[in-house]
Parts: sequence; C-alpha cells; structure tokens
Amino acid sequence: MNIANLVQTVLIYALPVLFAITIHEAAHGYVARYFGDNTAYSMGRVTLNPFKHIDPMGTILMPLLLYFATSGAFLFGYAKPVPVNFGALRRPKRDMVWVALAGPASNFIQAILWAIGYTVLTASDVNERFFLEMCKAGVLVNLVMWAFNLFPLPPLDGGRVLVGLLPRRLAYAVSRVEPWGFFIVMALVLVGIVGTYWLRPLISLGYLSLDFLLTPLTALLG
Repeated sequence: MNIANLVQTVLIYALPVLFAITIHEAAHGYVARYFGDNTAYSMGRVTLNPFKHIDPMGTILMPLLLYFATSGAFLFGYAKPVPVNFGALRRPKRDMVWVALAGPASNFIQAILWAIGYTVLTASDVNERFFLEMCKAGVLVNLVMWAFNLFPLPPLDGGRVLVGLLPRRLAYAVSRVEPWGFFIVMALVLVGIVGTYWLRPLISLGYLSLDFLLTPLTALLG
C-alpha cells in the first residue's frame, strides 16, 4: 500500500468527515431540544466541537482497519450517538420523526454546500487539486451518510422515522428489532444488499438532485 497516497486521502477526507459527523449529531440534539428534550444540550452535545462526538473505535479505528483490510474498497464508521429522551419530547411519536430526520437532512445540506464550493472553484479556474478533491469528498461523504442513515431499520435514523410513522402496534413490533438492528444492517452491508439496493440508487438520486439544484448557479457562473 502506498503510504503517500494514504496520507493524501486521509488529509482530503479529514475535514469533510469531521464536519459530516459533527453537524449530523449536533443537528439531532438541536432539534430534540427544540421539541422539548434538553438531554443532549445538558450533556454539552449540541455543539460543533468534533471531540464531543468522536468515538475512538467507530470514528477512527474501525475506518482505518477497514481501509487497510479491504484496500480502500469498503469503509464504515460512526460517531457517538447523541442521547435523546424521546419521552421528554412534547409529542414523542411525531417529534421523533423530526429529530431522526435532522441528521440526514444536515448531511444533504452539507453535500449541497460542498457542491457549491466545487462549482465556484472550477468556474473560477482554480486548479488546486487538493481543494477540488476535498469538495468532491465532501459531497460523497455526506451523500453516503445521508443515504445510509435513512435505511429503514432501527437504530438508524430511517428506522426511527419508520417507527414514528407506523401505527402504534406495527411501530412497537419494528422498534423491538433495535437491539439487533446494527448487526442486521452490518450483515446486509457485508453481503452487498444495502450497497446494491439502497446506497447506490439513493446516492445516484442525490447526485441528480444536486445537479438540478445547482443548475442556476452553474448557468450564472458559466
């Protein structure tokens, strides 16, 4: 493995990943507080300080190990989940949906901002590869987080959205999967089901949406 390429890749992805996970988790806490739950706020988790959200195993060690083990073909990581007391929300079943959607929504907004950065740089004839690659990495990282977290299985955000939208009896049945949800999702990832039938279609849709949203800016700068 080329160490120089590894270092360059880490430097390109470091800032986008830190922003992606930090804002994602802070968004959950902020929206939870807006709807009545101060748990995350009282623990100092409604913050843009990345050190408050980094999990040593999930954010640093696991991605590095997977990078070396698969030669960069497969990467996965996670941050410390923001604590949310759903019982403290004013309308728990409804508000849970908004709290869950806040994280993926923040990632999609970040993808838009990184895409704007790339569009402005290229239109300005900036040819500095490092910054262009960082913008592209920012788009990719955030679209992956947006799509993956929307997978409809607890404890992922999409699973919590599903629980919030289903009738109570069905919602209770789905919520009982949560203790094993992470392992089920990992198994589905490893056999390629999540990647083939969920991530790729949704990420492709994300890129198409970005192209559409940035059409006026592209035309203006062109």
